[in-house]
Amino acid sequence: MEKRDYYEVLGVSKTATDSEIKSAFRRLAKKYHPDVCKEPDAAEKFKEAQEAYAVLSDASKRQQYDQYGHAAFQGGPGGTGGFDFSGFDFSDIFSDLFGGGFGFGGGSSSSRARKGSDSLIRMNLTFEEAVFGTKKTVNLDVVEDCKECSGKGGHGEKTCPTCHGSGQVTTEQRTLFGAFMTKSTCPNCNGKGKSYETTCSKCKGSGKAKRNVDLEVTIPAGVDTGNQLRLAGKGNAGSNGGPNGDVYIEFNVKTHPIFEREDDNIYLELPITIADAVLGCKKDVPTLYGTVKLTIDAGCMTGDKYRLKGKGVEHIHSSRKGDMYVIIKVITPKKLTKEQKKLFEQLQKTDLDDGSEFKKIREYI
Repeated sequence: MEKRDYYEVLGVSKTATDSEIKSAFRRLAKKYHPDVCKEPDAAEKFKEAQEAYAVLSDASKRQQYDQYGHAAFQGGPGGTGGFDFSGFDFSDIFSDLFGGGFGFGGGSSSSRARKGSDSLIRMNLTFEEAVFGTKKTVNLDVVEDCKECSGKGGHGEKTCPTCHGSGQVTTEQRTLFGAFMTKSTCPNCNGKGKSYETTCSKCKGSGKAKRNVDLEVTIPAGVDTGNQLRLAGKGNAGSNGGPNGDVYIEFNVKTHPIFEREDDNIYLELPITIADAVLGCKKDVPTLYGTVKLTIDAGCMTGDKYRLKGKGVEHIHSSRKGDMYVIIKVITPKKLTKEQKKLFEQLQKTDLDDGSEFKKIREYI
């Protein structure tokens, strides 16, 4: 069977960059790998893509191929069609695609320093606690380095005899597709490069132990529902010398009976009587910082807004405070005494229409 052009196999142009060639092979390898693809010709297509990549990813081989085509490799030792895969390392590609699976291994990450995992705690706050800030004690379980073995997992440290301290073992594997150099995590030390004469009895060799702790937390003024507070380094212990994770506290603020919050501003709906609305009045108004005397203008209506500067919430990242807005709500009485009803009837006979609000309607009557 005549071989297809390697550039055609990978679906790239003859001017393709190394990055484009690698990307094209990754795509085909993931699509046609026999362990994931059930198409009857998957193995052949996978093998074809391997051969094309092995040539085009190597500058010297690519130059030969561009000059002589497939004839450049005819008669070579091993491999199908004269091409020899021996010694060609696909492990970086397959490690990226499939992790350490599919028999291709991949570099060990067990010996790398890793940050510990983070923890998330949800905390309920009263309206006042969120506005003014507070202090809370948080109880949680954290994973720490075992104090018995200093996080090593054992006693009597020595260099792993299997991997000689590298944390990896390299083997040559011959398959249907040729010979591959396979790197995998050392099964004896799990990639640490060290082994121990005895396993720690407290942590059972894991190097980690769970401990219940109380954390004193200062909640800043101005937090709101959905805000998070980060406690750096208070999470679970890292691995191989990596830093501890963080603890995040997410807040849920309870509603207030009369105040509503929008960002750093506070809103209060203030009910007043019709008489107060018509004649004007002075009202005692509760705020977050005590009671203030508010003057209501004569002739005010429902929805009129009065601003109390600086009576809102302190901004979480500064000392600036929002404002408080008092929203007027004129209450129409549903039950009247005989005297009150008589007074309204007398008032109804007077001309209360100043012409400004009723004129538009009259034009259509």
